[in-house]
Amino acid sequence: MKFRIIAQKLAISLIGVPALVLAEVESLDEMTELATVEVHGGRGRSLLGVSGSASQGEVGQPQFEYRPMSRAGELVEVIPGALATQHSGSGKANQYFLRGFNLDHGTDFSVVVDGIPMNMATHAHGQGYLDLNSIIPELVHKVEYGKGPYYAETGDFSAAGYSKMTSKQTLDQGIIKFTGGEFGYYRGLLANSNKLGEGNLLYAGEVNVYNGVWQQPEDLGKFNGTLRYSLDRDDWGFSVNGKAYSASWNATNPIPQRAIDDGSVNLYGSIDPSDGGKSNRYSLASNFWQAGDNWRNDANLYALYYDVDLYSNFTGYLNDPIHGDQIHQGERRVQTGGNFDHKRQTTLWGLKMDNTVGIQFRHDQIMDLGLQHSQARQALDWVSRYNVGESNLGLYLQNQSHWLEKFRTVAGFRTDFLNNDVQMFDNALHDANLSAANSGNKSKAVMSPKLSFIAGPWLDTEYFLNLGYGHHSNDARGTTLQFNPADASSISPIKPTAWSRGAEVGIRSDAIVGLKSTLAFWYLESSQELVFVGDAGTTEVNGKSRRHGLEFTNYYKPTHWLTLDADLALTSAHYANEAVGNNWIPNSVGRVITSGATIEHPQGWFASLRLRHFGHVPLDQQASFWAGDTNIVNFGTGYKQKNYKFEIDLFNLLGSNNSDLAYAYCSQMKGEANNTNCPDGGTGTFGLMRHPVEPRMVRGTVTVNF
Repeated sequence: MKFRIIAQKLAISLIGVPALVLAEVESLDEMTELATVEVHGGRGRSLLGVSGSASQGEVGQPQFEYRPMSRAGELVEVIPGALATQHSGSGKANQYFLRGFNLDHGTDFSVVVDGIPMNMATHAHGQGYLDLNSIIPELVHKVEYGKGPYYAETGDFSAAGYSKMTSKQTLDQGIIKFTGGEFGYYRGLLANSNKLGEGNLLYAGEVNVYNGVWQQPEDLGKFNGTLRYSLDRDDWGFSVNGKAYSASWNATNPIPQRAIDDGSVNLYGSIDPSDGGKSNRYSLASNFWQAGDNWRNDANLYALYYDVDLYSNFTGYLNDPIHGDQIHQGERRVQTGGNFDHKRQTTLWGLKMDNTVGIQFRHDQIMDLGLQHSQARQALDWVSRYNVGESNLGLYLQNQSHWLEKFRTVAGFRTDFLNNDVQMFDNALHDANLSAANSGNKSKAVMSPKLSFIAGPWLDTEYFLNLGYGHHSNDARGTTLQFNPADASSISPIKPTAWSRGAEVGIRSDAIVGLKSTLAFWYLESSQELVFVGDAGTTEVNGKSRRHGLEFTNYYKPTHWLTLDADLALTSAHYANEAVGNNWIPNSVGRVITSGATIEHPQGWFASLRLRHFGHVPLDQQASFWAGDTNIVNFGTGYKQKNYKFEIDLFNLLGSNNSDLAYAYCSQMKGEANNTNCPDGGTGTFGLMRHPVEPRMVRGTVTVNF
């Protein structure tokens, strides 16, 4: 009888979410107040009864305040199992890895900062391009994350996972911070907040310059500014946030291992010293919230302007023995959008429920979206040039039902409507008919159901079963493409989206005092696989893929002054439609281990020691080339007293010269003897291409609070 009642209620929750959201609350006295969750302990905070999966979590500023970070993109690495590497200059988006994905700058990993989606659809360099250089780490309040396609509020680019980063609205004290280090590294930060009227005004500015370890000086110039006004009342509040970012840099892209071995190129040398780029980003966003005893509304609107110019030579002189293979990828973009969700707690037939209805809208108008063949940053000819309008409307419903004291479900449903309007201009062939044939309009609707079962806690341990569908949009240019812009050969357009479906079984335990542990076994299947193509600096679509893995995370605080963490992620990633032994997914990281210890002594001194290991990385489908293991140890120590903090960070403490990133593809050095071992039979040499980790370096920082 009890099972039948539960089954009936489960059916109601799956089909009746819209009605439940509007249902009358039977007894407000029985409901707990719906409020925002303030993070004080981050990973140290218990999420029993709160999270929807074992692989959901949050990290607060205290968890990375003393953590040595060499670049802003490493904020992603506070998420267990995630990696941020770099194969080019510091101003370019990092390369991210999670759950066996080479995310190629963010294709299947969604990041939202203060309500603004950061992934760039139909970007000049790669789909989902995720540049986090506009974030000032000291102003990040918390990082929320989830892995897998189980969360109704996340849509495009979130099949592998998502992260929501929230900035601080006020500062307890003003910050003046200066960092100096080897290889011409200097960074300055000024940040403060003051009372203004009934609200608070926060302002900050960051300047960062860096020559780098490379033979060709990186000459990074990076500038960040933010201005935020916020007002919080008991039951409503709002904020207006303006940000500005600008950067320029020289780049050193992957180089052939054979050239390192024969001494023709230094480990920190380059194929083309004129590689590099510049980028600008300016955004304005407003956020509003309103809450009652059993409900809450959140809304935001945003607009931003963005531009980028990237000059990259990945293959040397493979395609053009005279001028070289440098390409210029550029665009200008205006992105507008908004989000609204309504949360309400209800009681229906004695069953307590939390319901959410949300709508998300985004439009990207992308201008001068182009690919050129260039030499020393001077254009030689156009390969392709587009104007693209891309719109995405997402609607979602989610219901959490508490069936029993220790059993709840989370049922969600999401629909995304995508529309691509593509206009191609004359290309290198100067063929107007070809351009007209490759222009057009494509639309698609995607439906993504989600369902989670959560039982417990028993003995401070909770159990999860998660199921869900997700998707990522494909580059809009490929959805209308009928002929190759370079040679007019006939090709088939790709679908506007690629679906993913996954499942996960997990455990979250606080059974040992001070220790927070999770264990998850997961599976993910994708209808299409995007793989990096080194000789073109673009991506190609391959067939269906399957991934599965294990994640084990631990965060332990045995005393108030010592924090320990240790995380393990193991992944297997293969194409589904290829013969065994020929089905490896290139650049899928099979093993990630991160661990660290942080001491915060009551007398004011502190120290942090961290290990980052990743390995078991095949570089081609046959696994004939492997990247090798990479082990990085970072150490930081210092002293903090009242309004002053002094710290020394040692990056790559053990002096590793492993690869930060590696590929296997065809290339040709200038003057190199011709070879014909490329998979397509063309001239060139197929082999290992490396971008090494930066050598041991020291940076010192002085912080003054006022």
